Amino acid sequence: MSFRDVSDNLRQSFRRETELLLSSVMREDRSVVDLLNADYTFVDESLARFYGIPNVRGSRFRRVPVPDDARRGLLGQASFLLVTSVANRTSPVARGKWVLENLLGTPPPLPPPNVPPLDTDASAKQPTSVRQRMEQHRGNPVCASCHKIMDPIGFSLENFDLIGKYRTKDGDDSIDTLGQLVDGTKLDGPASLRNALLSRSDVFVRTLTEKLLAYGTGRALKYYDMPVVRAIAQDAARNDNRFSSLIVGIVKSDPFQMKIKQQEIKP
Repeated sequence: MSFRDVSDNLRQSFRRETELLLSSVMREDRSVVDLLNADYTFVDESLARFYGIPNVRGSRFRRVPVPDDARRGLLGQASFLLVTSVANRTSPVARGKWVLENLLGTPPPLPPPNVPPLDTDASAKQPTSVRQRMEQHRGNPVCASCHKIMDPIGFSLENFDLIGKYRTKDGDDSIDTLGQLVDGTKLDGPASLRNALLSRSDVFVRTLTEKLLAYGTGRALKYYDMPVVRAIAQDAARNDNRFSSLIVGIVKSDPFQMKIKQQEIKP
C-alpha cells in the first residue's frame, strides 16, 4: 500500500468521516471523551468498502456501528492514520508524537541535532519491518531517550498500515504491537492504547480545553491561563464532560471575556 492507492475522493471521505464524528459530538452534546471511544462512525460507499462494512451504497454518508473494536474513536479513523504516515511506510514516531501532543498535552522533547535518519533502503540487508528498523535506529543512546516515549504508542497502532488499512503483517514479518508507556501501562494493540487514554480521560479533556480556549481567545495560552483551563475541565467533569460544558466555561472565562472587552473598546 502507498499514498498512490488513495484516490482524491477517498481522501475526502476520510476527512468527512472525522468531521461528522466531531459534529455529532457537538450537535448531540455528547461527552467529548466519545471522540476517543465512539462505537459509531459515518461512511459513504467508498469508505465502507475501504473498512469492509457491507450494505452501504451511494455517496451519502450515513451513521453506522464501527466494524470492530480497533476502529473505535479517532485513532481508528483513516484520516488520522494517513496524516501520521510518511510516503512509503507507517511512522510510529509521528503517530506517537501526535497522540502525546494532541490528546495528552505532553509534547515530546525536541530531537537532538544531527540525528541519523531511519534507513529505508530496501536493497540493503536490513530488518524488514518498520518496528525492527525503528528498534535498530533507537539503539543509539542519543535517540533512545525520546523514542522510548513515542514509539510504544506508535507501535500499538502498527496493525494499521500507512493509509489505515488493517493488517497482520508488515512485509514478511508479523505485526508486533507489544510495548508499554513510560508509566508502565502495557500495550498490545489499538484497543489497549484507547483504553490507556480513557483511563486518563481527565488529561484528554484538559488538553482539549486548552486547545478550545486558545482558539476562542485567538492566542497561545500562557502559564497563567492554566488555572482557568483546569477549572473549566473540572466543571465539565461534573456534567459528564459534555461539549456544551466546555464551551460555556470558555465563554464565561476571564481570558475570553477580556478579549471581548478589548474588542469593544477599540475605536
